Amino acid sequence: MKIKNGAEYMKSLRRLKPKIYYKGNRIEDVTRHPATAPHVRAAAMTYALAGKPEYRDLATATSHLTGRTISRFTHVHQNIEDLIKKIKLLRVLGQKTGTCFQRCVGFDGINAVYSVAYEIDQKYGTDYLKRFTSWLIEIQDENRMVVGAMTDPKGDRSKGPAQQPDPDQYLHVVERRSDGVVIRGAKLHMTGAVNSHDILVMPTTALDENSTDYAIVCAVPIDAPGITMIFGRQAGDDRRDKQEWIDSGKPRFGIVGGEAVIAFEDVFVPNERIFMNGETDFTGMLVYRFAAHHRANYGACKTGLMDVLTGAVSYLAQIQGAAKGSHIRDKVTEMIHLSETLYSSSVACSAEGVPTPSGAYMVDTMLANVCKQNVTRFHFEVARLATDIAGGFIATMPSQYDLKSEDVGHLVKKYFMGVSEIPVEDRIKIGRLIEAMTGGTAMVESMHGAGSPQAQRIMIFREGKLAEKIKLAKALAGIPQRKKAKKDS
Repeated sequence: MKIKNGAEYMKSLRRLKPKIYYKGNRIEDVTRHPATAPHVRAAAMTYALAGKPEYRDLATATSHLTGRTISRFTHVHQNIEDLIKKIKLLRVLGQKTGTCFQRCVGFDGINAVYSVAYEIDQKYGTDYLKRFTSWLIEIQDENRMVVGAMTDPKGDRSKGPAQQPDPDQYLHVVERRSDGVVIRGAKLHMTGAVNSHDILVMPTTALDENSTDYAIVCAVPIDAPGITMIFGRQAGDDRRDKQEWIDSGKPRFGIVGGEAVIAFEDVFVPNERIFMNGETDFTGMLVYRFAAHHRANYGACKTGLMDVLTGAVSYLAQIQGAAKGSHIRDKVTEMIHLSETLYSSSVACSAEGVPTPSGAYMVDTMLANVCKQNVTRFHFEVARLATDIAGGFIATMPSQYDLKSEDVGHLVKKYFMGVSEIPVEDRIKIGRLIEAMTGGTAMVESMHGAGSPQAQRIMIFREGKLAEKIKLAKALAGIPQRKKAKKDS
């Protein structure tokens, strides 16, 4: 792998020249700008773990394309063991960073596109898989980070892509040339976009034959001409931007994934980087497979975050002299129970994985949707329990400036003291960590990342096999299976 560690990853980003804006100003170096540097460091952890002997088996894999050792984040799942190792790796990374480490969307996009490109080729005689594997080998050998770009602005949601007053509300092809296409539109909420190397563009929904220009899958460098990114604000970003390290809660890593708008203004894509081009009948399959892979992740990475949060409130309870209280133990036990239940969903949908016609493995889609649906409840309940244990202290802490003030610092240290042997600064730091992990952006991402809760409920109902369940009930009740009456012609 060309990029072997976090330092080399950051160096590789400095060689790129993407157009990125934050608060109206252009960011010249994402590795050093206070708004983006914490997210770069979180992504760098995915590179760092690959070099540690104790994590190498989880963080790396053997490419089925070249036989070379690669980052697991660029691997196409070959068996159930691959699916489970991914889940174990994501939990470890969640524990190490306490935030989103941003490579999952690209990882899941790679696996979805690989399997779908194979099936398009089988039906239409195209060479999409050959193109895709050629690009993927480059990604694997250089260990580049890929941002999966799926979510379109959608404009008027009562209308489909082809019916929008502004056609750019869904990314689409605006010009077809002999050597490629020109695309225009935008992708929103793109986790890790500003510190990736490549963009893997995918449609956001199933399309009909009237929307062929919107059925485009392709790969584009993040600094390609015509691409502009706008980095989103987050809760507490002023504290982070001013490098108020105590008050920021997580000074080393970001609060969530570092999301951005990616605007495509007449971006040229050469043929060799196009992996779907108008095959609308495969767009639903692509979205379906991507969503299942991505929803399976949440029971792992979010469990890692919940591990950190459980540890934080347990330590705060020790500082405050309340750790031995039966009500505290009971709430911490419930936090652990919810975390492990959620993790078991990720393991289960991986263990029930099956091969696609391409040979790439898919998670069990029903269990993946159940997993993500549980995230929208369990993570919030764990956060509620954490704030319950922590108390009102979380909402009313003085700032680090007060703590260090010559005028009032002694009062903060006096009246925010817990048990005498632990410094007040520790209590405030752990309190700010809890605040950062239970409020604002992080919880919104748990709710809406990988699709809003309703998206999972639609898939759960669709995959519920109700007809089979009705047969089971009828058999036990002694009701015969009757043929449906024919309708009058």
